[in-house]
Amino acid sequence: MSAGPPVDPRGPRLAAWITTVVLAVSLVTQWWPLLAAQTVVFAIGAFAGLRYAPYSLIYKHLVAPRLRPANEREDQAPLRFAQGVGFGFGLVGTLAFVAGLTTLGIVAVAFALAAAFLNAAFGFCLGCETYLLLRRFTPSVSQ
Repeated sequence: MSAGPPVDPRGPRLAAWITTVVLAVSLVTQWWPLLAAQTVVFAIGAFAGLRYAPYSLIYKHLVAPRLRPANEREDQAPLRFAQGVGFGFGLVGTLAFVAGLTTLGIVAVAFALAAAFLNAAFGFCLGCETYLLLRRFTPSVSQ
């Protein structure tokens, strides 16, 4: 089962910048509805696919038409895994803030923020690297 066609890596990088801003505001304000919205964005990317993710649509319709065609492409599977990890941290953070477990919420958002910032600023996708590491050490059923 394919995760979808390869994507222009500049799209996920833009998404990481937007995510960094949203998570930073969520961390500072501890406003759970904003974090919940970001968690939904993560869920769409992870479970429905990057083609439907809101930040991917922003890139596709507003940014990509103004750029030269991409010279390289990235597999979607690691990116979708990373979105799933972000979804997990976002869900924990949202539920923690709603339940009044502020410290847990802060920690969950801080982890997600750190990962998003690494990708945005340095092009290092922690979730993608984790996916590749897991694939290396997990026997594949299809092989």
